[in-house]
Amino acid sequence: MTGQQHEIITGVVHRAPEWMRHDLLSKEPGARERAEEALAAMISAALRSATEGER
Repeated sequence: MTGQQHEIITGVVHRAPEWMRHDLLSKEPGARERAEEALAAMISAALRSATEGER
């Protein structure tokens, strides 16, 4: 992982909405899974956007 990728991922995590943070800590598997998938999508989009910006 490059320093730039680390910064992008850290930025996404810092901007994660409160509902996502709450659900990531949930004992309910469905809520936790939705939050994990949403966070993964946000990270993926941010990394993709940064990669496209380099072209």
